[in-house]
Amino acid sequence: MTTIQFPADFLWGASTAAHQIEGNNLNSDWWQREVEPGSRLAERSGDAADSYHRYRDDIDMLAASGLRSYRFSVEWARIEPERGMVSRAELAHYRRMIQYCLDAGVTPLVTLHHFTNPRWFVRDGGWLDPGAPDLFARYVETVLPILDGVSHVFTINEPNILAMMIGGEKGEEQLQAGALPAPDPVATEHLIAAHRRAVDLVRTTGIPVGWPVAPQQFFADPGAEEVLRAYAHPRETVFLEAARGDDFVAVQAYTRTRITLDGPQPAPEGAEVTLTGWEYYPPAIAEAARLGHEITGLPVLVSENGIATADDARRIDYTRDALRHLHEAMEEGTPILGYLHWSLLDNYEWGSFRPTFGLASWSPETFERLPKPSLAWLGGVARDGRLDVD
Repeated sequence: MTTIQFPADFLWGASTAAHQIEGNNLNSDWWQREVEPGSRLAERSGDAADSYHRYRDDIDMLAASGLRSYRFSVEWARIEPERGMVSRAELAHYRRMIQYCLDAGVTPLVTLHHFTNPRWFVRDGGWLDPGAPDLFARYVETVLPILDGVSHVFTINEPNILAMMIGGEKGEEQLQAGALPAPDPVATEHLIAAHRRAVDLVRTTGIPVGWPVAPQQFFADPGAEEVLRAYAHPRETVFLEAARGDDFVAVQAYTRTRITLDGPQPAPEGAEVTLTGWEYYPPAIAEAARLGHEITGLPVLVSENGIATADDARRIDYTRDALRHLHEAMEEGTPILGYLHWSLLDNYEWGSFRPTFGLASWSPETFERLPKPSLAWLGGVARDGRLDVD
C-alpha cells in the first residue's frame, strides 16, 4: 500500500444540478418534456430529491463528511419564468443557498446553466435563435448580484453534450458512448457566443469563470486517426478551443470511446459496464484533464467524475483509481485545481432515477438523506489530502 499526497489547496467536493435534485421545476423545458402526452421518458422528475427545500440538509451532510466544496446550479427557469419577468424571490432563494454554504464552511461553486432552459426560451427558438446569446447574457446580469462569496462560476454545463442533444432527433435520448449525435452547428455557434458574453460579465465580479466540457476519451485504431479527429472536433475540440482565454477549464469524464474506420464503437463485449452502459474506465478523468490543459493552456478543475452503480464498494474502487490517475497527471505537470465528485445525491438522470451516481441516496417517501460509505471515504481522503492506493 502506497500513500499519495494532494496539495493543501486542492478543492475537494461534490456536484449537483438543479433540475436533477430540486423537484417541481415547472417552468423548465425538461419538465414540459417529461409530462407531455406520448413522452418517451421512462420517469418524470416530480419531487426529485426535494433539494429545493432541503438544501441545508445536503450542505450539512457534505460538510460533515469532510468535503469542503459544493458545486450546484441556479435555475434559469425559476429566476426568469417568463421572458423579461424576474423572480426576486428565486434570486433570494439561491442567495440563501450560497450564504448557507459559506456559513457552514463550504466553498460554493455555481453553474449558471445545466442543460435546462425556461419554456419560453425554447418556445421562442432556444439555442437556435440568433438572439439566444443576448437573452443568456441578460439572465447572467440578473444573477451577478447574488454571487458574492462564490469561488468559481461555470457558464454552461457540458456545451458539447447540449449541442449534441439539440442536434439529435429527440433531446430526451440517453446519450451513450459510441452513439453520439452530430452537434447542431448553429447551436454550437450560439453557445460559444453566449459563453463569451457570460465570461465578460462574470469577470466584472472578480470571480474566476470557465465552462465544463465533457471529453469522451476517443482513442483510435491504427489508421483511424483522421476519423477520430474529424469526429472529435465538433463534439469536443471546438468547445475546448473556445475556453482559451478563460480563467480555467473544467472537465467532466466517465468513460472512453474507441474509434475505428467505421466510426465510434460501443463498449467492447465482455467489458465491465456501468448502469448507463458505459465502459468502466477510471483513467478517463485524468486523460480529459490532460487534453483540456493541452488545448487551452489553462489550469483544470474536475467539475464532475463518478460512476453509475448500485455497488458502492465499486464506486470507491472507481474513484480511488480516478484520483490515482489524476495525481499522476499532476506529477507530470498538468495543473489540476480540484476534484468534484458526481454526484452528491442519487438524482434524476434525464429520464430515469435508475442510474445511481450519488454519494448518498434518499427516501422517496420521507426524503431522508442516506449517506453511503463512499461519502465518508471520500470525505476522509479530503480531510488531509492523502489517498492510499495499491
